[in-house]
Amino acid sequence: MQKNVLRSGIEVSELGLGCMSLGTDYNKAEPIIDRAIEHGITYFDTADIYDKGINEDIVGKALKKYQDRDNIVIGTKVGNHLAQDGSTFWDPSKAYIKEAVKASLKRLGLDHLDLYQLHGGTIDDPLDETISAFDELKQEGLVRAYGISSIRPNVIDYYLEHSDIETLMSQFNLIDNRPEALLDDIHAQKVKVLARGPVFKGLLTSNSNQALDDKFAEGIFDYSYQELGETIASIKEIESNLTGLTFNYLTSHDALGSIIVGASSVDQLDENVKNYQLSRDISLEQLKAARERVKNLEYTQHLK
Repeated sequence: MQKNVLRSGIEVSELGLGCMSLGTDYNKAEPIIDRAIEHGITYFDTADIYDKGINEDIVGKALKKYQDRDNIVIGTKVGNHLAQDGSTFWDPSKAYIKEAVKASLKRLGLDHLDLYQLHGGTIDDPLDETISAFDELKQEGLVRAYGISSIRPNVIDYYLEHSDIETLMSQFNLIDNRPEALLDDIHAQKVKVLARGPVFKGLLTSNSNQALDDKFAEGIFDYSYQELGETIASIKEIESNLTGLTFNYLTSHDALGSIIVGASSVDQLDENVKNYQLSRDISLEQLKAARERVKNLEYTQHLK
C-alpha cells in the first residue's frame, strides 16, 4: 500500500478506512478493521459525533491489539457539541475543543491523537481562537497534527494562510472535482487532501445505474439527471471500472494524502481494495479522456 507523508512526518496509507459506516455492533466492526490492517491500510478516520461516541469506542478497542505497531494512524474530529438532550450544536470554541479532546482520547484508549480535525466550520467562527486551541494541543503533546474538514473555500483559505493545518478533508471524486481549483494553494502549503466520498454515493461503482435513479433523480451541481446519466455512460466507454477510474484520478494529484473509503462489510472493503489495486493499470490516456468528458465544477458559495 502506497504511503503519503504529512508535513509532521506522519505517514498515511493512500487508501484509508472511513469508520462512520462500521455500525454499532463491535462483533461486526472488528473483522472489517482487521481486514483493513491485512490489506495494508494504516489510516483510520473517525469522529466524536459518529454514533455519539460509540464509533470512537469501537475503533479504539479494535485497534488496541495493534498498539505495538508504530504505523497505525488514527484521525478523529471535533466541533459538533453533543448536548445532554441528544441534540448537537456547532461549537468551535477553544474551551470546547480542549475539553472534547480528553473524551476522544478516553474513548480511543490513547494518550495522544495522531490527527485532530475540525469537523466543519464557517467564516464567522472565532477562527483565531479555534486555531490557537489546536496549536496548544500540539504544544501539550496531545495532538501530533491537525486539519480541517471543509468544502468552504473562504474557510479553507483562512486556515491555509493562518494555521499549521496538515490535512484538508473534502468530498472529492471524478464528478465532484471542485477541489481541483484549490489544489495549487493546498500543495504549496504542503497540506494533504483526505478525499471523502470518492465513489459519490455509489455513482462511481458497478451499481452506478441504481445510484443514479435512487440518489440523483433531481440531478446535482451543474448536472441534470439526464446529463449525469449520459456522462457516466460516456465514461464507461473509456473504462468500465468507475471506482478504479476515480481512484486513479485522485492518486494522480500530488496533494492527495488518503482516499477515505467507507465499509459496512468485509466484502465491501475487499472490493474497494481490489479496485484501488486495479486503478494502477488505468493509463494516463484513459484518465485524460475520462476527465475531458466530465464538467469542470467550481465552488459557488462561501467564496469570500
